[in-house]
Amino acid sequence: MKNDEILSQITEFCRKADMAESTFGRRAVNDGKLVHRLREGKRITIDTLERIQAYMAASMTGGLPPPRGLQVPPEKRDPRGNFRFFENRQKYLLFVHTCSEKRVIADRVALELASIHPRPPALRVFDAGVGDGTVLARVLRSMHQRYPHMPFYVAGKELSLEDVRLTLDKVPDRLFEHPASVFVFTNMFYAEAPWLTPASPAAAAATVWHEVPLRGASSGDFEAQITELKPFLEQNWRAAISPRTAMPLYERPVVLVLYREDHRFLLDSTIPRPGQTEANFDLVIASQPYRALSSVNFRAKRIIAPLARALRSGGRLIGIHSHGQDPGMEMIQAIWPGENPFSVSRHELLRAVKYELGSVGRDLNFNAYADNRSIFRYDMEALPNEVTGAIGTSTAFAAWNAAVYVAQIEDDRLTDMTQNGRALDAARDVLRKHNGLWFYDESYVISRRRD
Repeated sequence: MKNDEILSQITEFCRKADMAESTFGRRAVNDGKLVHRLREGKRITIDTLERIQAYMAASMTGGLPPPRGLQVPPEKRDPRGNFRFFENRQKYLLFVHTCSEKRVIADRVALELASIHPRPPALRVFDAGVGDGTVLARVLRSMHQRYPHMPFYVAGKELSLEDVRLTLDKVPDRLFEHPASVFVFTNMFYAEAPWLTPASPAAAAATVWHEVPLRGASSGDFEAQITELKPFLEQNWRAAISPRTAMPLYERPVVLVLYREDHRFLLDSTIPRPGQTEANFDLVIASQPYRALSSVNFRAKRIIAPLARALRSGGRLIGIHSHGQDPGMEMIQAIWPGENPFSVSRHELLRAVKYELGSVGRDLNFNAYADNRSIFRYDMEALPNEVTGAIGTSTAFAAWNAAVYVAQIEDDRLTDMTQNGRALDAARDVLRKHNGLWFYDESYVISRRRD
């Protein structure tokens, strides 16, 4: 549509509504000089045009605005392939302890610390899926090196009870080294967790909020008290499977707050309170927060866009997901030719997030970066003599497990391949060809401009 046509529609609307053109611009797209710029011949985006038309349609008697935002059909999942949850603990733990991904991701995230701009009363970090806590613990060590005397507010989302237990095992040492820290863990959805506020009034009323001031001054003291939380976690940190989509859901929202009692006075303005929690994070870590086969619209609308809204001025969100095109995928494609679960690139995802946010994302920068900065490698860690000559069954199995874990192959597809030996033969062939096994992840950054 040309500027003359747009201006004609706006002028006619303002005449009928008895509205100033500057008022129209502010109400429609939050820009009082919109009409002036159009008259000067300036161009507007399709997104801005849609918002103008939606405002005019909604303002007419009985008018309804056209739908805005991404359309996301419900994602359905076969309970047998409920990836990374309950049935796949062994795959997950074997992958974590045989590959360097967690360490490499933590190093990549730590690079963003040089670009954030914390404000009092605390440096605020949100981990969108803490897993076993390895990445978060490593990032916190880097944060302590850079900001040894600054209070930390560390929030993390995790649905799995097993992962929460593993993460809590790493908290005592962090509290000993950096005593001015508040840890908050929740099982809420991505759109709820940064604010610690469920969207449903019923869920909000049922929220379990548990605050634990830890006594003592040693990591042993803190560990003993955190261990005593086991009955509380088992009773409340429960998940169910949706009968409609087979996706995991929390039974009731839980918030667990941990800090040192001897630092309560210093941290008073940092400790969250029910119904009074803000997001405003300096750093958001979104490491593998979605399944490889999930749609780009699902990732953008349900996960990344809500996390981007949680950034404060000068804050940064770093997202990381598997890239493929590596020896791991070569192993998978030797068994299933044409298999490619990594069809959504960071460029497509950022475009979808930008569209979903609309005017809310006006002060955000979407940084896909060049491949040499975005894409990084991690390896399966093995001794040199384990991947040369005769490759043992345990090494071949570890390589195969890592490959199918990254590619998120369902259990029912794996049974026959494991039994007939083809899987281990493919693993040995790739290990010999490359003298090892490695994978590629890609990263992107969404940052909010400083005031």
